[in-house]
Amino acid sequence: MSRDEPACARPLPDPDRPDPDGQLPYQVAVFARRISVAGELDRAAFLLLEQLAATGPANVKTLAAGLGVDSSTVTRQAAPLLRERLVARLPYPADRRAVRLALTPLGAGRLAEVRERRRELIAELTAGWTPGERAVFCALLARFNDGLLDRR
Repeated sequence: MSRDEPACARPLPDPDRPDPDGQLPYQVAVFARRISVAGELDRAAFLLLEQLAATGPANVKTLAAGLGVDSSTVTRQAAPLLRERLVARLPYPADRRAVRLALTPLGAGRLAEVRERRRELIAELTAGWTPGERAVFCALLARFNDGLLDRR
């Protein structure tokens, strides 16, 4: 089979042999590129909005630590979200010079739309899978992501 054939047309790897063709790095890269749905937020914006939705308002340093990036990266990634009013700056009550970033109602709505499109895409892609297969895939992907987080 050629590399031009879809991955589903390629034979499944032998589970007893560790990735003989080096397909895992390739498949991870393809997944990262293709998971985005047309017209949605870029990956960095999605993750920053997800972080704010999970933690509530936070300063840049706290967000950077949660995302595993440096503060300048969060500042750069937040700039377009601030311009689009998906995120707002909130002053600290005790120190008006310090600010926290917070998800706006517009940002929460946009995040909800993106989440729903991703749920629909994943449901479509896994429609032929058993609940057990989806659970195993989710568990292995979470384990893989946790391993990346542990490397920081």
